[in-house]
Amino acid sequence: MKNSTTTIKSGVVPIGLVQMACEPAKQRNVDRALDGIRQAAQTGAKIVCLQELFHGFYPCQSEDHSRFAEAESIPGPTTERLAEAAKQLGIVVIGSVFERRAAGIYHNTAIVIDADGTLCGLYRKMHIPDDPLYYEKFYFTPGDLGFRSFATRFARIGVCVCWDQWFPEAARLTAMTGAQILFYPTAIGWLPDEKPQWGRQQHEAWETMMRSHAIANGIYVAAANRVGTESALEFWGASFVADPYGQIMHRADHLRPEVVVVECDLSRIEVARTHWPFLRDRRVDAYEQLTERYLDR
Repeated sequence: MKNSTTTIKSGVVPIGLVQMACEPAKQRNVDRALDGIRQAAQTGAKIVCLQELFHGFYPCQSEDHSRFAEAESIPGPTTERLAEAAKQLGIVVIGSVFERRAAGIYHNTAIVIDADGTLCGLYRKMHIPDDPLYYEKFYFTPGDLGFRSFATRFARIGVCVCWDQWFPEAARLTAMTGAQILFYPTAIGWLPDEKPQWGRQQHEAWETMMRSHAIANGIYVAAANRVGTESALEFWGASFVADPYGQIMHRADHLRPEVVVVECDLSRIEVARTHWPFLRDRRVDAYEQLTERYLDR
């Protein structure tokens, strides 16, 4: 695993997001993801991010002990196939896997593979939801690696995973490690009986939250979501990239698979942060209460 540094890259970096519909067969999903990675690279992408748990149906719609058999170690077969593609194409790949760390300890883990095929590092999902059809606490141990970023050939990138995207603290701490682009592998969708009344509001809240991370931290934010219906969930796609001002540079379709490629000009980070100096004006001497659960006094 590579040692992280504080090297700051510059220039224009095309990034890619692979928005997929999944099926039960693991290897078919992995093959489909690799096709998407190749398509993004052929379009010019230098960093490509896959959606959350891209190698199968989203496993957490029920509490089913048999699903633990889908997990694998890191490195493992899926990691190795992604590493081979990264090396062959000369690009950075971000994947999301169901990690078996040890007997009884499983994580929802993002891997970052550099353009030479080496593993830069891992990010283990820190915030674990427990909502209807998102029973992740049954499967995943909360991450213990903290919020981090990784020096890759083309940019310093941060990765959080899905439910992490609702927490401004996660984005802030990742940005504070030097991340220039923050990626969110995601699996989010609608419950069919809620969609007619709440669907638009739910999607807009999701997108607005991440656009706010881009603005508050002066970085690019990119979310790769899945698409299609799996059991009772309709995943809403709409993978997107936002610039450091929170503007949507591209939004994928809600209904169909798509490979998104967007050019990120890293020099805009300096411009955004010097014109909107939110990092400069933070009162770091006054935030100690953020480590408390709730202020009821």
